Amino acid sequence: MNDEKINYVIEMIKDMDLENKLRLAICMCDNYSHTNLEYDKKEMYKHFDNLLKEINIEYRTTTVNFANYPYIIFASSKIMEMDSAQQNKIALYLFNSINFNIKNCKSLDNRKQMF
Repeated sequence: MNDEKINYVIEMIKDMDLENKLRLAICMCDNYSHTNLEYDKKEMYKHFDNLLKEINIEYRTTTVNFANYPYIIFASSKIMEMDSAQQNKIALYLFNSINFNIKNCKSLDNRKQMF
């Protein structure tokens, strides 16, 4: 049963594009999340926040309401239902998936557009 929960969320993450993966990572790492990650949540939040600002102009210029992303909220709620070990497995998969996507994405050098 526990592996089914993890696999279900991993399949959801596989279907997400890079921006949504970053949004989910930000939701998991912010101060108000109810996840028990063994990672430095502040440092990870800054990292993912900066990455999303590099790719998404709207994110860097406006306050984003995550309620507009029900898929992210649903995945986040599924993760909150899990115990700490399961949450860390999901986080590890998500963070590695983001890292893999960034290495393969050539268009992340938008720093000229920033501000």
